[in-house]
Amino acid sequence: MAKRTDRNHKEILSICRSIPQLSVFSTHEVGKGFPDIVIGYKGINYLIEIKDGDKPASQRKLTEAEVKFHSTWRGTVHIITCPDDLLTLLHISN
Repeated sequence: MAKRTDRNHKEILSICRSIPQLSVFSTHEVGKGFPDIVIGYKGINYLIEIKDGDKPASQRKLTEAEVKFHSTWRGTVHIITCPDDLLTLLHISN
C-alpha cells in the first residue's frame, strides 16, 4: 500500500531540488512515524515532517506513530507546513 503524502509534499520537494547546495530524499514510504523527507544542507542533516498548512490544526496533528518517533528520536525533527517554513529553517532568503 502506498503511503499518503500531504498536498504540499511535491511543492516542498521541488523547492528543495531547486537549491543547488541542498540534497533531499523523500522518505515518506519508510513508515513507522519516520519523517517525510531528509535534507542535507551545509553539512547538517534535517529530518522534516511535512504537514499541510492549509488544513485546520486538528487535521495537521501528528499520527500516533509520528508522535512516538518524534518523542524517542535522539535528534531533532522539524515540522514544516509551507515552503516559507523550510526557507526559514535553513536560513535562506526568499
